[in-house]
Amino acid sequence: MNTKESIIECVPNFSEGMHPEVVRNIVRAMHVDGVSLLDYSLDPDHNRSVVTVAGAPGPILESALRGVGMAVECIDLTAQRGVHPRIGAADVIPLVPLRNISLPECAALAHQLGQEIWKRYRVPVYFYEAAALRPDRRLLEDVRSGQFEGLRKQVKQDAARRPDVGGPSLHPTAGASAVGARQLLIACNVYLNTANVGAARSIAREIRASSGGMEGLKAMGVLVRGHAQVSMNITDFRATPISRVYQAVKSAAAKLGVQPEIVELIGLVPEAAVEQDSEWIQMASNFSTARTLERRLEEPLVWP
Repeated sequence: MNTKESIIECVPNFSEGMHPEVVRNIVRAMHVDGVSLLDYSLDPDHNRSVVTVAGAPGPILESALRGVGMAVECIDLTAQRGVHPRIGAADVIPLVPLRNISLPECAALAHQLGQEIWKRYRVPVYFYEAAALRPDRRLLEDVRSGQFEGLRKQVKQDAARRPDVGGPSLHPTAGASAVGARQLLIACNVYLNTANVGAARSIAREIRASSGGMEGLKAMGVLVRGHAQVSMNITDFRATPISRVYQAVKSAAAKLGVQPEIVELIGLVPEAAVEQDSEWIQMASNFSTARTLERRLEEPLVWP
């Protein structure tokens, strides 16, 4: 990529992780000249897929729009089930500044993207994080409160829950999309050596920021393939390194008589977050230097 041009990362999350061909169709739809495919993965238990692309603002917005369009065509939330919260087929679409562009500029682009999603596909949009138009919508978990099933009822009864763009009703099968601007985020899951999901939920409550735990950490406990899992987003890995998060999970687990088994990364990790001698890397089932953001920017994937 040209080091002088503005580069944005876009990491849309789609509510489909059980049908690989559907995910490939969404990824193929996002193939736009000037956009690099950095990563994509799907999780059947969360019933969710995460795609990472990067490029200049114009091509990135078009890539994201085409992904939303294919998701609207392929995903029916009335028949979709999974352990991960969601309000839309194209559930979350964050824009992340990587090079020669600021977070406020990404927020302005997010507003442009949201307007176009409604215009093209009649999917209403909520803005979150740096793109939020209201303080009560800054946190994604607040926007997604009630999930698709609850939100589609709430928007009819409570004007405060209606979308920022479009609506007031949700799209009948594609719900709504949360479009935002944020800094780099690390998503990781820690599997425990127990099927007791209550243990994972207890650990998540203890360590997450909203409960008075670690700065910039979001966490929830879920059951995945018979194993309790602490599913986490680290929104500031410099303030809260992965090693500290892992040790906090391990310590909280020990008090409950359980322990971590596997660390699983979702998407890419910035090189600055990689702690080569840390315990979490030894426990990471899917980490390699090829999965760093910087490496993929240099050597992107081939589009399917």
